[in-house]
Amino acid sequence: MKNRIIIYAVAAMLFACEGKQRYTQQSAEIETFKSIISSYEKGDFEAYLPHYAEGAQIFFNATEDHPATIQEIIAQQKMELEALSSYSFDRGKDFLEMVVDDQGETWVNFWGVWRGTLTADGKSVETPIHVTSQFVDGKIVKSHGYWDNAPIQLAIMEIQSAAADSVSSLENQQ
Repeated sequence: MKNRIIIYAVAAMLFACEGKQRYTQQSAEIETFKSIISSYEKGDFEAYLPHYAEGAQIFFNATEDHPATIQEIIAQQKMELEALSSYSFDRGKDFLEMVVDDQGETWVNFWGVWRGTLTADGKSVETPIHVTSQFVDGKIVKSHGYWDNAPIQLAIMEIQSAAADSVSSLENQQ
């Protein structure tokens, strides 16, 4: 009798564990996210579009009050990258996971280190980044991204200040 109880308890635990996997580091959604990162690094921004659902809401360094569309994000990224001669993610330091939360929503989380080199002075800048994206039927419907823009903004301000000082110096010589 005692053995039957143990067998039933073990069987119940095994059946209780079946169902949708809640956490993984290998999934179609993760591969989609890697594809987006690769497209970003190549500057192939239009390749993003098929991976986002129509009406996807994107919050990159923004609150839920200010969603952006993928088209707005692409335009913003193109503008922000104009001052750079190169940019990429440190692939040795990135981490991706997929989680199915308690509400049954599928999210891919990305942590990475972004690096860029300024065209004007060759200065290299890096910043840690976190992005989490919700997937429905293989497409991103919501994405939140967070990173510190201060290092690159400060580097650009230094370039602008040096340029202004140079112009002022030339004007004073005349």
